[in-house]
Amino acid sequence: MGRAEDDEPPPKRVKVSSRKLGDLSKSTLLTDRASCSLNDLMAHPLVCQGDDEVVGAKGVVKKVEFVRIIAEALYSLGYNKAGARLEEESGIPLQSAVVKLFMQQILDGKWDESVATLHNIGLMDEKIVKLASFEILEQKFFELLDGKKVMDALKTLRTELGPLCINNDRVRELSLCILSPSQQVLAGMSGQDVVRPKSRTKLLEELQKLLPPTVIIHEQRLIHLVEQALDLQLDACRFHNSSVGEMSLLTDHQCGRDQIPSRTLQKQSSLLALFLGLLWSTTNPLGDHHGCPSKSLGPSTSLVASLIQPTIILQDHSDEVWFLQFSHDGRYLASSAADCLVIIWEVKLDGLFCVKHRFSGHQKPVSYISWSPDDHQLLTCGVEEVVRRWDVESGECIHIYEKNGLGLISCGWAPDGNRILCGVTDKSISMWDLEGKELECWKGHRTIRISDLGITSDGKHVVSVCKDNMILLFGWESKAEKVIQEDQTITSFVLSTDNKYLLVSLWNQEIHLWDIEGTAKLISKYNGHKRSRFVIRSCFGGLNQAFIASGSEDSQVYMWHISSGELVETLAGHSGTVNCVSWNPADPHMLASASDDHTIRIWGLNQVKMKHTDTVSNGVHYCNGGT
Repeated sequence: MGRAEDDEPPPKRVKVSSRKLGDLSKSTLLTDRASCSLNDLMAHPLVCQGDDEVVGAKGVVKKVEFVRIIAEALYSLGYNKAGARLEEESGIPLQSAVVKLFMQQILDGKWDESVATLHNIGLMDEKIVKLASFEILEQKFFELLDGKKVMDALKTLRTELGPLCINNDRVRELSLCILSPSQQVLAGMSGQDVVRPKSRTKLLEELQKLLPPTVIIHEQRLIHLVEQALDLQLDACRFHNSSVGEMSLLTDHQCGRDQIPSRTLQKQSSLLALFLGLLWSTTNPLGDHHGCPSKSLGPSTSLVASLIQPTIILQDHSDEVWFLQFSHDGRYLASSAADCLVIIWEVKLDGLFCVKHRFSGHQKPVSYISWSPDDHQLLTCGVEEVVRRWDVESGECIHIYEKNGLGLISCGWAPDGNRILCGVTDKSISMWDLEGKELECWKGHRTIRISDLGITSDGKHVVSVCKDNMILLFGWESKAEKVIQEDQTITSFVLSTDNKYLLVSLWNQEIHLWDIEGTAKLISKYNGHKRSRFVIRSCFGGLNQAFIASGSEDSQVYMWHISSGELVETLAGHSGTVNCVSWNPADPHMLASASDDHTIRIWGLNQVKMKHTDTVSNGVHYCNGGT
């Protein structure tokens, strides 16, 4: 501290693996090799005193490991003198003497000596010794071949690499370098290329990853630990719902409740509404498309916009709203209701929610909606009726999918956007091309009359409720099947966007989170919401899908932190059962809810920041903290 030579790092900071490794013998990293033997170097611990000494209030951080990690960080940042000074003053070397010797031998190309030293490091796992020996001898092979010493390379291949019996396929590849020059392989990978040995520094980096950290501290270990700590702080923050630019190491991360959607704005007063309506009619009597006011109003209206409180309650349905879903890009919201109508709302950048299309044609209430992968088309499914495919831009019904004598209960898109899948009332699942040709039908207990269907984004698995308490994940190509069994009747489910998790709503007023990668396992339960009669839907949402939201029969929306399971918010405002919720994928601060009270509410941040601009909307704004 205070030494002039340590005040500034070198002009070019280098990684630990390349921190002047060729000069190891000139630093404290090596003792005089003439004054010690391998037997002397072997079997001695890194430090002779204070191995069990700990630092920190919790008594879990070993001082020796802590000092070694700090020294590695100093070297990786280019502070070589500071790193050497720390080793000297603490008496704790970064590496043991035998490891230092091994590293120097690798850099000097002393392959046979380095293999011998490797065996004397004291590694307990013989497989690691063999793997490391293979890496070293392969480098020796390539350097001999590069130096036109073909016979020596062949001898290394036959007498040293082959007998290790560690990677026979790789040995055969290497033999092609000698037998057929046209089949030569690049060091470290297969392919048609000229043989080139990798750099010795690169080899040392790979060996560092292979050997256990008790032998060689892994590169940038301290930085990795700090990043890990920051990630854990973010995961533990129950209200974290905003992108983080820079996080400080000087304070702990903590977000406030204002980062999650918590309110719909109150309706504007009738007097101000009347005044604003008159202002709109006089400045722009024609308005915009579908009743949205023009964006070109005069500057005087900005004062009015700052005085009113806009509403985000959408009331165009005439009956219970059963389902809603944002498009993948967040630009549209589709809703369906018992009035047999489907409405597409456009979410404009300036805060407007405008009706883009009203789709009519279903003879029964519409219970399910599915956006195409590119958001250009929409599937809608009536209750045990037909599935219709709509063009989002034109509003036209492009095709109707139906099966004679049977009703369709669910729908979804294959990831390529060229096929659709539908659940059928006979408990089968059918796949059609876009023109309505049935490509395949999986019969048997593939689905029941629950209008939920999931297709993984890789196109490999279909997810459906095959029995009252059982979910089936089956591969339509592999034919492999995986089953999730619950103790209670399943009412609905939703698949996470990364295909790793399944959120299952149950009859007993619980929501279960399942990890479906590999063997399915239940990892969390959420409760608090009310459900006794109806199908209530839940969803993932927020930044990195860190939250779960659900409707409820007590007219409220419930939100939980996905990791902790803590109920973080309850949203009141509806006057009827909340049937469905959907979080905007493009805006972690925007949540939509559909209710039996015939309305849709858009929830946003509690603190609304309205911009004083030269434009005004129709009173429908984002509630997301000011965008």
